[in-house]
Amino acid sequence: MARGWESKAVEGQVQEFESKENRAHKRQLTQAQVEIRRQKEILLLSRARVEKQLQSIQDARYREQLSRALADLDAQLSKLNETE
Repeated sequence: MARGWESKAVEGQVQEFESKENRAHKRQLTQAQVEIRRQKEILLLSRARVEKQLQSIQDARYREQLSRALADLDAQLSKLNETE
């Protein structure tokens, strides 16, 4: 029983250390970098939503529209990757 408690305590310490490192790393980011990350996360979420819709859509016109939207999202993501 004690061994399980010790491993959980060590795990908690590791997580605490990693969270401190993450906070220190986040502080080092510039405002522009934070904005780029935020935009990238939004685009990735939108892309996932469009992909999911594409899997279930049977209407050819709507499928084509979603495919164009997916291509546009990919283009925006590639632009953001170039600026990083």
